[in-house]
Formats: sequence, C-alpha cells, structure tokens
Amino acid sequence: MKKVVLAYSGGLDTSIIIPWLKETYGYEVIAVAGDVGQGEELEPLREKAIKTGASKIYIEDLKDDFVENFVFPTLKAGAIYETKYLLGTATARPSIAKRLVEIAEAEGAEAICHGCTGKGNDQVRFELAIKALSPHMKIIAPWRIWDIKSREEAIDYANARGIPVPVKKKSPYSMDRNLWHLSHEGVDLEDPWNEPKDELYHIVTPPEKAPDQAEYVTIDFEKGIPVAVDGQKMGGVALISYLNDLGAKHGVGIDDLVENRLVGIKSRGVYENPGGRILYTAHNDLEYLCLDRDTFHYKELVSKRFAELVYFGQWFSPLREALSVFVDETQQTVTGTVRLKLYKGNCTIAGTKSPYSIYDTDIASFTMDEELYNHKDAEGFINCFGLPLKMRALKIKDSRYKK
Repeated sequence: MKKVVLAYSGGLDTSIIIPWLKETYGYEVIAVAGDVGQGEELEPLREKAIKTGASKIYIEDLKDDFVENFVFPTLKAGAIYETKYLLGTATARPSIAKRLVEIAEAEGAEAICHGCTGKGNDQVRFELAIKALSPHMKIIAPWRIWDIKSREEAIDYANARGIPVPVKKKSPYSMDRNLWHLSHEGVDLEDPWNEPKDELYHIVTPPEKAPDQAEYVTIDFEKGIPVAVDGQKMGGVALISYLNDLGAKHGVGIDDLVENRLVGIKSRGVYENPGGRILYTAHNDLEYLCLDRDTFHYKELVSKRFAELVYFGQWFSPLREALSVFVDETQQTVTGTVRLKLYKGNCTIAGTKSPYSIYDTDIASFTMDEELYNHKDAEGFINCFGLPLKMRALKIKDSRYKK
C-alpha cells in the first residue's frame, strides 16, 4: 500500500483529512505532529490519530530547531512583515516542513499532505519548502480539490464519521499558536472596524488590566542572539518562554494588522507576541549602538526583503540564504546588554551598553575637546557635500537669465 505523510495537528482540518485520504486514494496515512511550542500536550494526539485511521504517528519536538534555526536568524535580520507582524507562523512552517520531508523519505512515502486552505499563505510555505527539499515528492492539498467549502461543512463531515474536533460552530476563530506567538482570525475580526474583545486574548493581559507598577528587565546579546535575562544564562526556548510570561503580564506584544497575503487577499489578524516584541525592541536598540551608519541603513532594506521572503514561504531560497550571510556578518559586534521598562502594553528602552559601541561620549559631548573634533572642519565638509546642490542652483539661475 502506498504511503502519504500528513502534517497533523489534531484540529478540524487534519482530523477529517485522514479518512478522506483513505477513502479517496486508498493510502496508508502516517501522521506527523510537530511540537513548536503550541503550549498543549500533544501525546493525546497519538490515540486520536490512530482511532481516526492513521497507521502510525510521529510526535516530534521541534522547539529547539524552530528557535535556533528559524526564529533567531529572523530576529537577527530585524525582519518584520509590514511593520507589525513578527512572522510567528511563517517561521514555524519551514521547520515543520523540513521534518515532514525527512520522515516521508525515511518511510518511503510518495506524497505529503497538508490541511491548509486555498486562500492562505501556509499552503505556499509548506509546498515551497517541500519542493526545495524534495523536488520529486507529490503534494496533496485537500482544501483545493475536495467538495467541502466551509468550516461548517467540515464540522458536519467530521460529525458524520464520529470524529471529535476541538472547534465547534459556536467558536469558529481560527488560531495558530507556537512558542513565538498566537494569531487570531475570523468572526468579528473580519470587520476592521471591530475592536478585539478582551476575551480574545489567551496569552497577553489587556493593557488596561496590566499591573500599575512598571517592571524592568535586562537582556544580554552575543552576536545578535539573546543569551541571558537579568544576568541568568538561558537557552533559546527557555528564554523566550520566560519573556513571554513577563511581557504578557504587562500587556506587551499585541498587534492588530490588516496584512497583504501572498495570494493577493487582505486579511486581518490579531497577534499576541510578548516575548518577541521585547526581543525585537532590545535587539534593534543594540544595533543603534553597535552598527555604523551605512551598515545600519542598508540592513534596514535587507530586513524588509528578508521579511517578505519568510512571509512568502521562500525560506529555503538562495536569496534568503545569501541575505542571512550578510546579516550574520553585521551581527559580529552586536553584543551587549539592553534594559527595558514594561508598563501597560509599552516596552521602552531604559538603557543600552556594549563593548563594541561606536557611540563615544567624548566626541558626542557639546563640551568636547577641540583635539577630538575641530568645529572648523565642518566647513570644508559642508562645501563638498553641498556642491551638487549649489551647482544645480547656479545652472538653473543662469538658464532663467538666458530666457
């Protein structure tokens, strides 16, 4: 019997896909659940997948791989999609897809199946990763080919086959959670005029309900990677988990965005990203201190393109890999400590220091010694720097006189 590997979450879509694959293709279905920090126990999925018709299930702990090989490279790049989205789902998908390919090849499967809809970005992210890593692998995307057209119909399909699903018709929010973020879409959020309700948030305390007392936290970075909080060394997973709890307590990390999906549709998402917001704020401020002007400005351009590549599912593209080489070079001196103040949804800088700081108090001071900086030197610089403007103005003036 031919085999197919299914990206399995135990949710509505992948729960009904198992019997659908068996009924439609006669496949032996091998389920794969990737733990990227969803915050829930995945072991119960083992029994559920088998009862639903899978021949076996792999439950893979991908948290370290997700953080070290996808989240932190994106953080170092300063990549944020459309100024708000910290790419929580977009960085998790290539980590999961990589493991799907490894298992499919080890099992001798002829296809990989996912439960992404035909309107979203995730179908692109999964499939581009599979194509890049296993170009001959067949890909099956049920939402693009079956007769089920809505989540309501999917629930009816599941109920008809006795398949328990976690999403009922009364609670149809679409959510994606991992260690880095939690996203919300659908229902009242589909109208951008509607303010998110407080009960929507599962992680972050609404800012109005956050503590009245501010709290400070320090983060140590080595070559652009966070390595310690308040002087305590931590691994990546533990560090993000700690900052998630701390940021959530103070209402930090809520982003509401109507974003441009790759497929051309605008979509509204509300994101909870407390640890990520703290880390991005700290990392960016450390770069202000450690990077020279030209590198900093050019890296801003790279950051935007890097974010697009990740969002568009092109993690395994030559361009993303090349940009990461550039980013890694810029991070050689991004080492130091950042102190932040957390208060009712705000995350502000309260101090930054680095052994590689280019900032020099003596030169920056208004009372500096003339030996360090001669004010008279500015005159020659301004004359040279302003020469193109001066020559253009002279030529324009002369041409007017000739008329």
